[in-house]
Amino acid sequence: MFYTSTRDKSVKLTASQAILKGISDEGGLLVPAQLSHITLEKIAEMAKLSYIERAKIILSEFLTDFTPEELDSCLAGAYEKSKFSSEAIAPTVHIDGSKNILELWHGPTCAFKDMALQLLPYLMSVSAKKAAAGRQIVILVATSGDTGKAALEGFKNVENTKILVFYPENGVSPTQKLQMLTQEGDNVYVSAVKGNFDDAQSAVKEIFTNSTVKAALNSAGMMFSSANSINWGRLVPQIVYYFSSYCDLINMNEIKLGDKVNFTVPTGNFGNILAAFYAKQMGLPVNRLICASNSNNVLTDFINGGTYNKNRQFYTTTSPSMDILISSNLERLLYHLSNEDENTIKNLMQSLAENGTYTVSDDLLKNVSKFFDAGWADEAGIFATIKKHFESYGYLLDTHTAAAVKVYDDYVKKTGDLTPTVIDSTASPYKFSKDVLSAVLGSEYTGSDAQEELFRLSQMPVPAPITALKGKKVRFSNVCTKEDMPSFVKKCLE
Repeated sequence: MFYTSTRDKSVKLTASQAILKGISDEGGLLVPAQLSHITLEKIAEMAKLSYIERAKIILSEFLTDFTPEELDSCLAGAYEKSKFSSEAIAPTVHIDGSKNILELWHGPTCAFKDMALQLLPYLMSVSAKKAAAGRQIVILVATSGDTGKAALEGFKNVENTKILVFYPENGVSPTQKLQMLTQEGDNVYVSAVKGNFDDAQSAVKEIFTNSTVKAALNSAGMMFSSANSINWGRLVPQIVYYFSSYCDLINMNEIKLGDKVNFTVPTGNFGNILAAFYAKQMGLPVNRLICASNSNNVLTDFINGGTYNKNRQFYTTTSPSMDILISSNLERLLYHLSNEDENTIKNLMQSLAENGTYTVSDDLLKNVSKFFDAGWADEAGIFATIKKHFESYGYLLDTHTAAAVKVYDDYVKKTGDLTPTVIDSTASPYKFSKDVLSAVLGSEYTGSDAQEELFRLSQMPVPAPITALKGKKVRFSNVCTKEDMPSFVKKCLE
């Protein structure tokens, strides 16, 4: 399998080359030139296997320049049992009726990003041996909360790499911030950015495509890559857990082989739900993909109306990983649904860069509507959903998952669609203890230890990686503007 660019179809890269580059030279995103088909018979076989074995089947279709032995080594290292609090790695839990929760937060940083970012460093190391000619890999990351810590943890002390993470100064939860600022490792660097996630992400993309910076790196024996979902190596592991969850539903007797399911995904940068789209395109029986936003509902407006417009008020919410107005991975979807028309994509992305908005054709919007529904939840709706599900089912939702559950409940009321549905749960409630506790109590919690009180009420164990943060030494205190980010990168590399 080869990879091409959303903005230049003449690009042709192997999987290892695509993983190392992260983003194409002209700014496009790398996508598979074709997709394999997974039959129902193969899915039936996968249902009998472990998560790692399921992952190998799916990843083998995409990473065709990796040997079976290399894939085995990568997967064994990434999903080692000691790193995950669930033996299933990503268990599916039935809640009620057609509602099921896919718990993606049992990894070392208690967020769904671990599912990909525990694997990416291994994929990157193998890729570097194949395609980097001994150069040092410099990982640049902009994070809205969870990617930063997951990437730092995945790449800490990985040989021949450095990782630099930028996060919005006031746009992550206290736990997310503490996880990053206390990160161990000799090759890790962290800085807050004055502004929001979109400011940090835009600046990272500019650094990636700056020819002067790239030339300087090359002469120093270095090259940039990314751990954000703009990197195909970050996105491809996420396809696995949609197949795995379908297998779980079969084993739970919630569906029969061949039955269709819905997926509802709390969405920021559009990578997680795009992985579900790829799974559907490969043959997974999927009915609808339901895109859930918070008050930053730019994706809802686009999917429902065809105009993407980031020129709107930005909200800092209790679900910070969704506080995004430029959803980078949407470019990949539009490329596929526009019949791979690179000129259309270039024009749309140019309009977004220059004007902050674009409108797709009626035909392209119809193609989007064939697959996707969309809705959004405000803060009151998110808090009410957390309280309702705790009181009704004894199940604790974090703020992001609650946004998706609220959007799904609204979807069912609107459509009457009772297709069995999997809702992605993207973070442990303890990463947002104060907000989740306030929601459960029905009023703002003002005490000193929200984690302890949330445990007292729920009896849900606090994850070990979060309890380990108490008293941990803060290592990083840098704050910069987006204009200063290139000089911070230069300083770290020196």
